[in-house]
Amino acid sequence: MESEAESLRAVALLARTPSLVAEHLHALVAATGGLEAAANVGANVPSGVELTRAARQFLASPDIPAIEADLEWIRASGATLIPCTSPSYPELLSHTSRAPAVLYVLGDARALHTPQLAIVGSRSPTASGRETARTFAEFFARAGITITSGLALGVDAASHEGALLAPAGVTIAVCGTGLDVIYPRRNAGLAQRIRERGALVSEFPPRTPPLPPHFPQRNRIISGLAFGTLVVEAARNSGSLITAQHALEQGREVFAIPGSIHNPLSRGCHKLIRSGAKLVEDAADVLSEVPNFLPPQSLGSCRNPLAGVAGKPPALDKDYEILLDALGFEPANIDVLVARTGFPSDSVQSMLLMLELQGRVEPHVGGRFALTKKMALR
Repeated sequence: MESEAESLRAVALLARTPSLVAEHLHALVAATGGLEAAANVGANVPSGVELTRAARQFLASPDIPAIEADLEWIRASGATLIPCTSPSYPELLSHTSRAPAVLYVLGDARALHTPQLAIVGSRSPTASGRETARTFAEFFARAGITITSGLALGVDAASHEGALLAPAGVTIAVCGTGLDVIYPRRNAGLAQRIRERGALVSEFPPRTPPLPPHFPQRNRIISGLAFGTLVVEAARNSGSLITAQHALEQGREVFAIPGSIHNPLSRGCHKLIRSGAKLVEDAADVLSEVPNFLPPQSLGSCRNPLAGVAGKPPALDKDYEILLDALGFEPANIDVLVARTGFPSDSVQSMLLMLELQGRVEPHVGGRFALTKKMALR
């Protein structure tokens, strides 16, 4: 028991060491023989181990009161600390440059080992962008893909919420604060739901406030955990493009959803597409890349995530059947479908996007939708 406590203390000390990244900790452990020895190295850092001045100063004179407070919070909250030397450290993240030396996790740490798609975008998206993020996230979560994002307002929050709409959906929020400081505060309830159905993750120790430089820094973790990053809406110089750039540097896929040339929030996505990001019109554009990152036993569900038995479409609930019947055999716009069904326009828009992802309806010019040929012939 004492050994476990000492081990936790060592990891907590290393987690609080400023500017210490995975490359540093691996070198320190290799030179000293273990985590506890690395934490107790003091001023005698072995030659050949390159650390920043801030890291050396902290190891030589650790902030013991801060570490004691960290340990108290860890025990009270049930948080898990995962050093980069542990088998529990997420594999994809371990292959990235300057990965965190230690991760703080609230929730189920096993979620970090599931196939993940990062979905990011504007903090002030259009209603359509928010709904697109939510619906795509729900679709992928139903396929068994964990949705990873940053808990920010807008597209991030919509992506987490979409994943939680799936019956067994899992989602991970990477935070730019200590995990005892939920930011923004209005997402506190969402953060609790994410913890219950996935995990909250941070490289920042407890009591770390939401400082502006921390959010671009955390973006490399969002992309590093995932096989790819999907950008829904983003301005030309937004933080989402920083995440996409990290993904490219990490050798991961980048996907972008195009939009109207008149929408400033489409310009970031168009910039990514011109730079080689994969243009996404439907879920299949993303799912085509999934087999490279999933074990063979998972491929069947991800190739056609909402397929039913023997290739038949999955059963729909009553509202979706009503909407399909309302489409009839001629293309109709959302206003017409609202009048025919009595459903709110935002619900109709969301349902149409889900039906489009399933291959049941297709868009037409003038904002109209119609049954696909296979559905018209059913």
